[in-house]
Amino acid sequence: MLQEFPVTHRTTEPLRRWFADEYFDLVVWTSETGAIVAFELCYDKPRFERALTWSQERGWGHFRVDSGEDTPIKNHTPILVSDGLFPKSQVIAHLSEASTCIDPTVRAFVLTKLEESQP
Repeated sequence: MLQEFPVTHRTTEPLRRWFADEYFDLVVWTSETGAIVAFELCYDKPRFERALTWSQERGWGHFRVDSGEDTPIKNHTPILVSDGLFPKSQVIAHLSEASTCIDPTVRAFVLTKLEESQP
Protein backbone atom coordinates (compact mmCIF):
# COMPACT_ATOMS: atom_id res chain seq x y z
CA MET A 1 0.00 0.00 0.00
CA LEU A 2 1.28 3.41 -0.91
CA GLN A 3 2.04 5.74 1.95
CA GLU A 4 3.22 9.35 1.98
CA PHE A 5 6.76 10.24 3.02
CA PRO A 6 8.08 13.68 3.94
CA VAL A 7 10.21 15.51 1.38
CA THR A 8 12.47 18.53 1.47
CA HIS A 9 11.25 21.28 -0.82
CA ARG A 10 13.46 23.38 -3.05
CA THR A 11 12.39 26.98 -3.33
CA THR A 12 13.04 26.92 -7.10
CA GLU A 13 10.48 24.24 -7.97
CA PRO A 14 6.82 23.46 -7.28
CA LEU A 15 5.85 21.75 -4.04
CA ARG A 16 6.45 18.01 -4.10
CA ARG A 17 4.72 15.04 -2.47
CA TRP A 18 6.13 11.50 -2.44
CA PHE A 19 4.15 8.28 -2.05
CA ALA A 20 5.84 4.87 -2.09
CA ASP A 21 5.57 1.16 -1.44
CA GLU A 22 7.56 -1.87 -2.57
CA TYR A 23 6.23 -1.67 -6.15
CA PHE A 24 5.57 2.05 -6.81
CA ASP A 25 7.09 5.48 -6.27
CA LEU A 26 4.71 8.34 -7.04
CA VAL A 27 6.01 11.90 -6.93
CA VAL A 28 3.47 14.67 -7.47
CA TRP A 29 4.34 18.34 -8.02
CA THR A 30 1.73 20.96 -7.16
CA SER A 31 1.35 24.67 -7.73
CA GLU A 32 1.02 27.14 -4.87
CA THR A 33 -2.76 26.76 -5.16
CA GLY A 34 -2.51 22.98 -4.76
CA ALA A 35 -3.22 22.08 -8.40
CA ILE A 36 -1.21 19.10 -9.68
CA VAL A 37 1.16 20.30 -12.41
CA ALA A 38 3.24 17.13 -12.91
CA PHE A 39 3.81 13.61 -11.65
CA GLU A 40 6.21 10.72 -12.05
CA LEU A 41 5.04 7.17 -11.44
CA CYS A 42 7.81 4.61 -11.12
CA TYR A 43 6.53 1.04 -11.20
CA ASP A 44 7.80 -2.56 -11.01
CA LYS A 45 10.66 -1.41 -8.79
CA PRO A 46 11.75 -4.90 -7.68
CA ARG A 47 12.17 -6.34 -11.17
CA PHE A 48 12.37 -3.98 -14.16
CA GLU A 49 11.73 -0.44 -12.99
CA ARG A 50 10.11 1.96 -15.41
CA ALA A 51 8.80 5.50 -15.05
CA LEU A 52 5.79 7.20 -16.53
CA THR A 53 5.94 10.99 -16.43
CA TRP A 54 3.33 13.65 -17.09
CA SER A 55 3.51 17.42 -16.87
CA GLN A 56 1.34 20.28 -18.07
CA GLU A 57 4.29 21.68 -19.99
CA ARG A 58 5.76 18.55 -21.62
CA GLY A 59 2.95 15.99 -21.69
CA TRP A 60 3.76 12.27 -21.42
CA GLY A 61 6.97 10.24 -21.28
CA HIS A 62 7.66 6.56 -20.65
CA PHE A 63 11.12 5.41 -19.60
CA ARG A 64 13.15 2.54 -18.23
CA VAL A 65 15.13 3.34 -15.11
CA ASP A 66 18.79 2.53 -15.74
CA SER A 67 20.29 2.06 -12.28
CA GLY A 68 23.77 2.82 -13.57
CA GLU A 69 25.16 0.04 -11.39
CA ASP A 70 27.58 -2.07 -13.39
CA THR A 71 29.61 -3.33 -10.43
CA PRO A 72 29.12 -3.39 -6.65
CA ILE A 73 32.12 -1.06 -6.31
CA LYS A 74 30.78 1.78 -8.47
CA ASN A 75 27.70 3.75 -7.47
CA HIS A 76 26.31 5.62 -10.47
CA THR A 77 23.26 7.87 -10.53
CA PRO A 78 20.14 6.24 -12.01
CA ILE A 79 18.93 7.80 -15.27
CA LEU A 80 15.80 7.52 -17.39
CA VAL A 81 16.16 6.03 -20.88
CA SER A 82 13.48 5.56 -23.55
CA ASP A 83 11.31 2.48 -23.15
CA GLY A 84 8.65 0.71 -25.16
CA LEU A 85 4.95 0.29 -24.58
CA PHE A 86 3.30 1.30 -21.33
CA PRO A 87 1.33 -1.64 -19.81
CA LYS A 88 -1.55 0.70 -19.05
CA SER A 89 -4.26 -1.68 -17.85
CA GLN A 90 -1.92 -3.64 -15.53
CA VAL A 91 -0.45 -0.49 -13.96
CA ILE A 92 -3.87 1.12 -13.48
CA ALA A 93 -5.26 -2.03 -11.85
CA HIS A 94 -2.28 -2.37 -9.51
CA LEU A 95 -2.23 1.34 -8.64
CA SER A 96 -5.99 1.33 -7.96
CA GLU A 97 -5.43 -1.28 -5.26
CA ALA A 98 -2.21 0.19 -3.85
CA SER A 99 -3.45 3.78 -3.60
CA THR A 100 -6.62 3.43 -1.52
CA CYS A 101 -4.99 5.04 1.54
CA ILE A 102 -3.44 8.13 -0.08
CA ASP A 103 -4.94 11.59 -0.53
CA PRO A 104 -8.15 10.95 -2.55
CA THR A 105 -7.58 14.06 -4.70
CA VAL A 106 -4.11 12.88 -5.74
CA ARG A 107 -5.36 9.34 -6.30
CA ALA A 108 -8.28 10.45 -8.49
CA PHE A 109 -6.13 12.85 -10.52
CA VAL A 110 -3.38 10.30 -11.27
CA LEU A 111 -5.79 7.45 -12.08
CA THR A 112 -7.81 9.73 -14.39
CA LYS A 113 -4.67 10.90 -16.16
CA LEU A 114 -3.50 7.30 -16.56
CA GLU A 115 -6.83 6.38 -18.17
CA GLU A 116 -6.29 9.25 -20.65
CA SER A 117 -2.59 8.49 -21.18
CA GLN A 118 -0.97 8.25 -24.57
CA PRO A 119 2.74 7.90 -23.70
